[in-house]
Parts: sequence; structure tokens; C-alpha cells
Amino acid sequence: MLKGRIAQLKKKYPIGSRIRLIKMDDLQAPPLGTKGTIIGVDDIGSLLVNWDNGSSLNVIDQVDEVELIKD
Repeated sequence: MLKGRIAQLKKKYPIGSRIRLIKMDDLQAPPLGTKGTIIGVDDIGSLLVNWDNGSSLNVIDQVDEVELIKD
């Protein structure tokens, strides 16, 4: 992944941002609509998330879908 894309993700999803899961094609995915808190963006552009239900499954850029929310 291009470094520029990772920088864009870090700007769009700063640490502490709140998100809601819209789509994730993974058997271990949290239920759709689950909220979580961004704890970082890794070197391949995955969003590192602490989900409110206790899960820590990463969000894969351009595969999974989340939206920024305000609590």
C-alpha cells in the first residue's frame, strides 16, 4: 500500500475516533452496527479497532466498510 494512502487513513481515522461497522466479510466479524474506537492504523493500512463488544478484529481498507460517528 502506498504511504500516501496510509497517511490519508491516519488523518481520516485518528486515534480515538469512533466508528460503526457497516460491512465486514469475516465469520468472526462483530455484528453489523457494532461501534468501536480506532487505536491506530498499521503499516498495510488496516484500521486497528477496539470494538465495544470486546472484539479487536481489524478493518481492512477498501474491503470492509465503516463510518465515522459521534457519540
